[in-house]
Amino acid sequence: MKRILMVATGGTIASMPEADGTGLAPALTGEELAGYVPQARGMCDLDIVQPMNIDSTNMRPSDWKRIAATIMDAYDDYDGFVVLHGTDTMAYTAAALSYLIQGSPKPIVLTGSQQPMANPFTDAKLNLYQSLLYATDDDSHDVSIVFGGSVIVGTRAHKQRTMSFNAFTSVNYPLPAIIRSDRIIREGREGMTITGAGASVVRPNRRPRVYERLDEHVVVVRLTPGLGPGILDALGPDYDAVILETFGIGGIPECKGAHFEQAIFDWIDCGKTIVLTTQVSEEGLDLGVYEVGSAYVNEPAILRGDDMTTEALVAKTMWALGQTREPAEVAKLFYRPVNHDRAVR
Repeated sequence: MKRILMVATGGTIASMPEADGTGLAPALTGEELAGYVPQARGMCDLDIVQPMNIDSTNMRPSDWKRIAATIMDAYDDYDGFVVLHGTDTMAYTAAALSYLIQGSPKPIVLTGSQQPMANPFTDAKLNLYQSLLYATDDDSHDVSIVFGGSVIVGTRAHKQRTMSFNAFTSVNYPLPAIIRSDRIIREGREGMTITGAGASVVRPNRRPRVYERLDEHVVVVRLTPGLGPGILDALGPDYDAVILETFGIGGIPECKGAHFEQAIFDWIDCGKTIVLTTQVSEEGLDLGVYEVGSAYVNEPAILRGDDMTTEALVAKTMWALGQTREPAEVAKLFYRPVNHDRAVR
């Protein structure tokens, strides 16, 4: 029987109505959540830890590191890990764990729910069950989200819906698997049903690459019509990196009397990092298509997000700057594919 560690962090799945009528807030413990899914104890040898119990709106990079440390402290003793998490920032945490714990031969699965576990019409029970199912499967590895019957690579998830049970979508990357009831279907073929009765698999004797440092001073700026380049000057004192969400495939406006081009190159000259991406979810960035993006094509100090999600760009930029501040080394780390986060060109 596989050994699984469940890391409970709060979120909607653990929420109950506040007595003063102010809304839902995390209240149930990981042990209580597991009690709602009695099948969990029969499908694996399950242990539970609770490093925090918070709304994921309050999740910070320091909490990402805490979750990663919790997993790594127990890594040798378990076959897989399930992290219970709120949906609002789950995609950020999944991406962050992909960079903090790289190339894990053991599965690290995040899940949560759109309705609290105690709600009579909740999606929490099936999400928790299917996450454990995926975490006990022999072919599972690395960081992923299991939600609404979909398995999404940890660096490719985006919360697309606020209420529907299929809350997450996979951006620019196919699903590695779907789960129908208690069957895992990988790449068009049905996998074996995992009931917890199988023996643990002997995995390769290797550990993931583990990192502990992040630079939290990273901000996302979305271009809107009329926004001026002075925004970069305003952000300079507080941030080391800006992820600039451009229009369309890579359009950056020309402003009368002030120029984004000058502001961007001034930002770089100050030793700061800038990443260009697109605010359009699907298909990615290509600065060379239009004249309004062409000035940035051949500048190596300007990092290009290509087809990455904004959530992954935030986490990867924090991770890269946490390891080095030398621009060439930052770029090297940034462009190195991790957990399928960018298309290999």
